[in-house]
Amino acid sequence: MLLKTNNTPFHLVKPSPWPFVVSLFVFNTFIYITIQMHYLYPKASSIFLLSLFFFIWSLFSWWYDVIIESTFGGHFTSKVRFGITLGFILFIASEVMFFFSFFWAFFHSSLSPVFNIGGIWPPAGIDTISPWGVPLLNTLILLTSGATVTKAHHALLKNQSKTVVLNLDLTLLLAIFFTRLQLLEYTESSFTISDSVYGSLFFLMTGFHGLHVIIGTIFLFICLIRFDAGHFTRYYHIGFEAAIWYWHFVDVVWILLFICLYWWGGNLTILIFKF
Repeated sequence: MLLKTNNTPFHLVKPSPWPFVVSLFVFNTFIYITIQMHYLYPKASSIFLLSLFFFIWSLFSWWYDVIIESTFGGHFTSKVRFGITLGFILFIASEVMFFFSFFWAFFHSSLSPVFNIGGIWPPAGIDTISPWGVPLLNTLILLTSGATVTKAHHALLKNQSKTVVLNLDLTLLLAIFFTRLQLLEYTESSFTISDSVYGSLFFLMTGFHGLHVIIGTIFLFICLIRFDAGHFTRYYHIGFEAAIWYWHFVDVVWILLFICLYWWGGNLTILIFKF
């Protein structure tokens, strides 16, 4: 199945419209979100939904072409797979830097709070969310999902198909449950994204993490479909491995959010007076 189609071990990709189309709809979607954060246009929601539909359609079309190239075209040689692995590791590194910037802003604001917010952290008037309720439950859910997806990977290496499907199903259910609880936490929060720097950082950090959870859920769902279709074997499952790495990255970021944002950051004033 993995045969070279040219005189090099590398895959020469044919011209594809999907990178441009996906980028165009991503740009359009975020422009809409930015405008909505400043000016509310209820009638523009249909434009957003249309843009989101075409974004998902173009994304799945792009994935379809990649699956055809890798699984049926025989273009993904060992050199190509090594390049994909290295590229994905660099992508994860860029995501680390992305979240590092949020944590930098958080610690800068919390360790030296300015007089505008009362000179204390959390800012005056902010009723923080207890870390021992939904946040702790979500932590347990994500850690469990990390264990189940790892179990699915080990089962694939042992050719245990039923165990792979069972653990992937459990991982997806836990991911959906996590997202549902996060949305519930937002609706019951006593502060908003506009309530001082704390509200902005809280919703940006947890919101972008939630977005990554949704992306990771889609990633794993596609892997489940591909496994059912027979695209993965114990020797060839680079897409599944990439999804597992991404999901573990999401787990680690949430643990840091729980410790720094919910527990430490939400009780900083109490901890300072105690010690």
